[in-house]
Order: sequence, then structure tokens, then C-alpha cells
Amino acid sequence: MVHFVGAGPGAADLITVRGKALIENADVIIYAGSLVNPALLGYAKQGCEIHNSASMTLEQVTEVMLAAEAEGKTTVRLHTGDPSVYGAIKEQMDMLQRHGIAFDVCPGVSSMFAAAAALKAEYTLPGVSQSLIVTRMAGRTAVPEGESIKSFASHGASMAIFLSAGMTKRLSEELINGGYGADTPAAIVYKASWEDEKVIKTTVGGLAASAEEHGITRTALILVGGFISARYNRSSLYDPDFSHGCRKGGSDI
Repeated sequence: MVHFVGAGPGAADLITVRGKALIENADVIIYAGSLVNPALLGYAKQGCEIHNSASMTLEQVTEVMLAAEAEGKTTVRLHTGDPSVYGAIKEQMDMLQRHGIAFDVCPGVSSMFAAAAALKAEYTLPGVSQSLIVTRMAGRTAVPEGESIKSFASHGASMAIFLSAGMTKRLSEELINGGYGADTPAAIVYKASWEDEKVIKTTVGGLAASAEEHGITRTALILVGGFISARYNRSSLYDPDFSHGCRKGGSDI
């Protein structure tokens, strides 16, 4: 059996209870060494076989899984954050299906949520934005046509931009060309929830200068939108005059 496990954003205690239990019982662990906090490996039992996939190919990862399965061992494939976001797990699951190997997925806490927590921010503020766009810049790996930063920026929604910390100048230009003002609030969150976490509040126009000043070129999320500092409307959920299934509002009593 192979378990794909979301390692969480970084801090070892931000893995789920289920994910921790799966690590503790694994015979083999394959972890994304360039991103996963190695402290999580401290949960592994003595004698667990551990592989760092940072320099491995899909075929090499699959070979380890197949060898473990042939010996009746349990494998944990440990991915950063939640494995469904930029985790490259679909190709691994398809490979396992072709070999008739059972697997499941344990979700994890995404770094975009740890980044919002570090900012003490809420992506979906009433009257500001009720949508969150999760995307990345096109770089060495392309993005599908119609999914450019410029096209997404035209919505004016909250944005969490992955894998783009090394392209902040071009990112800023795309955001502005798409409709965000240069003074739109933005933030760079480096290694959210790690001990060396950095939170840099800036603007869309100031992204490149802020990244350069702090020496950030990777392992950071770029957050953009009015949710960072805008005024907002009070939520209807807790408004004393608003009725819902669990409470009658003042005007209905």
C-alpha cells in the first residue's frame, strides 16, 4: 500500500494527525527533500527506509514503490503542503494503477493557508473579495493558454501565487497590465510556518524591490489583493439582524 501524505507547510506540528500516524507506521518513506521539513522524518520508526526524491525521476520513485510493494511493505510518499496543489501526484498515481498497486491520499495544510495565518489575514472578506485565485507564473514550465497572470488579475480577486518568487519583476508587470494598481497591497511570505519565516508587506509595484532587499528568490508565496489591508463589510453570519438556520435575527424576532 502506498499513502500519499501532505506534509503541511513546514512546521513539523502542522501535519495532520492522520499524516503523522501514517509516517509513524511506514516501512518506506519517499519525501520531497527540497521542500519538506526533515524534522518530520523524526516521526518515522526505527529501521524505516528513507529516500530523498529531490534528485530522483518519476521512474526511480516508482521503482522504490514497486520494490517495497513486492516485499509487502507500506510506503509513504511525503509531499509538501497539500499534495493536490503542485504536487505532481497524478502521474505517480497513474503509474501505480498501471501496476495494480493500491494507494490513497492524506490531505495536508497548504502553504497558502499558512501564509494567510502568518499575515493574520482572511482571503475572502465581504465587500472586498469572495474568490481566491491559486496560480503561478509561466517559467521553464508553461501554463495553459488563458491562465496568464494578466488574465487572472483582471478579476481583482485575492491571489495566492506559487513558484514565482524568482520572477517578481515580470510578475509585477503582469499584475499591473491585468488591472491591479501599482499600489494594490501585496505580501511576500517566505517559508510560511518555518522557524526562519519572513513576512514582507509591500505593494504590487514594490514586489521586485522588496524581494531583492530581502534576498528572496524561492520558497515564498506572493499574495495579492485588497484583503491584505482593505476596509471590509461586516460578515452577515454574526450580524444580530441576520437570520439563518441556527439563529433568528433581531428583525425576525
